[in-house]
Amino acid sequence: MSIALRGLGFDVLPSAANFLFARHAALSAAHIAAQLKKEAVLVRHFPKARIEDYLRISIGTDEECETLISVLEGIARPRT
Repeated sequence: MSIALRGLGFDVLPSAANFLFARHAALSAAHIAAQLKKEAVLVRHFPKARIEDYLRISIGTDEECETLISVLEGIARPRT
């Protein structure tokens, strides 16, 4: 999933856990989390210093990960 997120403009921190911390270069984490929620895709956003730009994305099933990436493509892909 890290590779797919990077392809959508995310910076993904290294992780050995069951979640990723990722931030987008151009979009706020709060905006992305709100847009994902509208599509019934839940991620965590913590509006706290040092991590407010990041989303905490839990690793789910293959289908859940594919859904996340699909919805993110509509949110994060640059418009032309």
